Amino acid sequence: MAKPVILALDDEVQVLNAIERDLLSQYGETYRVLKAGSGAEALELVKALKKRNDPVALFLVDQRMPGITGIEFLAEARKYYGDARQVLLTAYADTEVAIASINTIGLDHYLMKPWHPPEEHLYPVLDELLDEWLSQAALPYDGIRVAGTLWSASSHAVKDFLARNRIGYQWLDVENDAEARLLVEAVPEAGGRLPVVFFPDGSQLVAPVERALAEKVGIRTQASEEHYDLIIIGGGPAGLSAAVYASSEGLRTLIIERRATGGQAGTSARIENYLGFPNGVSGRELARRATDQAVRLGCEVLTAREVRAVRAEGNYKILTLDDGEELSCLALIIASGVTLRQLDAPGVRDLQGAGVYYGAAVTEAMSYKGRHVYVLGGANSAGQGAIGLAKYAKQVTILVRAPMLKGMSQYLVEQVKAAPNIRVLANSQVEGVAGTGRLEKIRVKDVESGKVRSLPAAALFIFIGAEAHTEMVAGLVERNSQGFILTGSDLLQNGAWPKSWPLERDPYLLETSVPGIFAAGDVRHAAIRRVGSAVGQGGIAVSLVHQYLRTV
Repeated sequence: MAKPVILALDDEVQVLNAIERDLLSQYGETYRVLKAGSGAEALELVKALKKRNDPVALFLVDQRMPGITGIEFLAEARKYYGDARQVLLTAYADTEVAIASINTIGLDHYLMKPWHPPEEHLYPVLDELLDEWLSQAALPYDGIRVAGTLWSASSHAVKDFLARNRIGYQWLDVENDAEARLLVEAVPEAGGRLPVVFFPDGSQLVAPVERALAEKVGIRTQASEEHYDLIIIGGGPAGLSAAVYASSEGLRTLIIERRATGGQAGTSARIENYLGFPNGVSGRELARRATDQAVRLGCEVLTAREVRAVRAEGNYKILTLDDGEELSCLALIIASGVTLRQLDAPGVRDLQGAGVYYGAAVTEAMSYKGRHVYVLGGANSAGQGAIGLAKYAKQVTILVRAPMLKGMSQYLVEQVKAAPNIRVLANSQVEGVAGTGRLEKIRVKDVESGKVRSLPAAALFIFIGAEAHTEMVAGLVERNSQGFILTGSDLLQNGAWPKSWPLERDPYLLETSVPGIFAAGDVRHAAIRRVGSAVGQGGIAVSLVHQYLRTV
């Protein structure tokens, strides 16, 4: 943390220099002494310090200045630093004003000019005030801060991106925090747009796109080479597993992940049935460990980049990224996973990020402490999300279309039943949502009786299945009608391989209809959607990559 600041303000240069000299002599080792020659200059300095979240311990301000008096300046500065101690330098004629300001602005002390010798008239007063400040002041957060509103979709997107990439931040709600509002208003380029992301160096980004945010926080978004032995599209369990094995076996390997490593599994509050973790493990922690392992072994990981298209040219696979950049490789593993299916119901699109969320939205869970939230879906991801939300919400209601939780693992069913604040509403589907600027109600239909009820709701978390994320290879590799990739024996059609298969040998187990392009994890047709299965397929895919590379 930066040294706490003592800010001196006086419009007379000689007096200001004398104040600075005396302050540095006594407090220079412990505090950062700053000075300003006008109220306007001092206010700009205060705003800059607040943007960096630097602590201010004390203001030492002259009363008589042109343009703005010392008391007027302190009244404004207090809006940004309400806990800073305030001392006014006055002439004899200003003592009544100084005394009155003790009540009006909470002035801590006033000193008569001249204050010499400082050992008698200045330091004893400031020592006491600074000791008091140190004993009471909460040390400011010295990391990234995100200022926005709970009901802003763009604010939610930024928080979710940082959280999923394991970047710590402090949330500032401008609706409930006056200092946060002032902080945002001090950024003229914001123009009312949210969120504003403040960084420790004093810079800020306004409503940033994910790539700009990733680059600012130091996440790699640019490949170091143009060609690799192996490129992996997707950084979920399958992609990370493949990266660990490939890198450890000497292949120049690159992962391209559009959001954050861990994939859908990375959003799970707790995975209870993954081998080797008897007490369970959060998806975030599993993703962190696997990513660190892959990077340590030499894999490059690009984040906030998306592959838009893939083509094959001889033995080379050419990937076109979202900005037009092209990368090539000898072998390609598609482990891009799935995208959560969107709920097609009135009002959902308008309120997404403002009470309606896809996935567990761990970043928002604490915001619904003591409130009633709904989870839509009956599979494992819905159960894990409900259990995670129940730690904060007063009530969690799971809505399932089926008569019971038949799509959820038994261990999760038992946990749901045991949770006192989770209930299951069977035979239910969401017909629509409503609210002004944020979710307020959901319309729930009983599929047996057809009756529709309007229920008050603070939030709705949606888990209704997934769609294959394979647009980048459409027209290149064989897919089923839902977009999932066909591999190995699934490519057989009436006992014959597709006409696009050019080789005499049969496709390998996880190989697609294009030699050297493999698929692993949830993106495959008929895949077993378990973390353990995805991890296993990632390792198998790398073994098959080695077999393929021996032939080219």
